[in-house]
Parts: sequence; C-alpha cells; structure tokens
Amino acid sequence: MGYANKIICNNKKAYHNYFILDTFEAGIALVGSEVKSVKNGGMSINDAFVSVKNGEVFLKNAYIKPYEKTSSYAPNTLRTRKLLLNKLEINKITRQQQLKGNSIIPLKVYIKNGLVKVEIATCKGKKLYDKREVLKKKTIDRTTMRELASF
Repeated sequence: MGYANKIICNNKKAYHNYFILDTFEAGIALVGSEVKSVKNGGMSINDAFVSVKNGEVFLKNAYIKPYEKTSSYAPNTLRTRKLLLNKLEINKITRQQQLKGNSIIPLKVYIKNGLVKVEIATCKGKKLYDKREVLKKKTIDRTTMRELASF
C-alpha cells in the first residue's frame, strides 16, 4: 500500500541527449525476488535501452540489484526483461523506431497500484549544437527569472 506512484529511478541523461517524441507506459516481467529489490529502490536504467524483436519489446542492460534476503534463486542482474504492451502500442513503437535516427529508451521506473511500470520513449538523438542551444536557452530563462524576482 505504501508504494502508490513511487518513482524508483529516472534516466536524467535521456532528456539531455535526446528529443522525446512519444512516451508509453509498459509493465515489466520480473521473476523471483526482483520485484522486492525494485520496490526497495535497487534498480538503475542509466545504460538501458529498448529493442523490438519478433513483435515483442525487451528492456536490455537494466541493472536490478540482487535482493539481500533471498536464499534460493538470484537472477542475472543485467538480464533481458520483457516489456508488457498491447499490440497497437508495439506497432506504433516499431514504426517510429524504423525512422532514421530514432531509438527507444526507458525514461523512468515507478510503482503504480502495486505494479512495477516502465515509462519508455521513442526519441531522436540531439546533435552537439542542439545541446548547446538548450543550455543557452536555460541560462537566458534563469537570468530573466532572477531579474523579474528582484523587482
């Protein structure tokens, strides 16, 4: 009950390195003690990515820390995990991924109504000059807000 809409981890680099085009909420197929480990905050998606294969969507390279109190089965920490989406969402993701320069990455992992959910996004990579423009815009906005607050 204490896990309602609790954010487990964010991919902060995603917003810096990519333009987010579309987001999807997906369930994740976890086994054994992985659920308890995720609910305790033992997950990282910093280097993770999403791939589509044979009409199924998979989360790859996401790290889930082994649960300390388990004694029997400890799954691989970086194993490939299946994401649970409906067919229309999978088709939309597949179409967007096939466009040149687009990729699919996880943005955040959270608990919703006791279930572990992953927010994934189709996105387009930023070039270096795009990143510089965003930083310039943030700096200008920050200075104008500071000047307005001083009045």
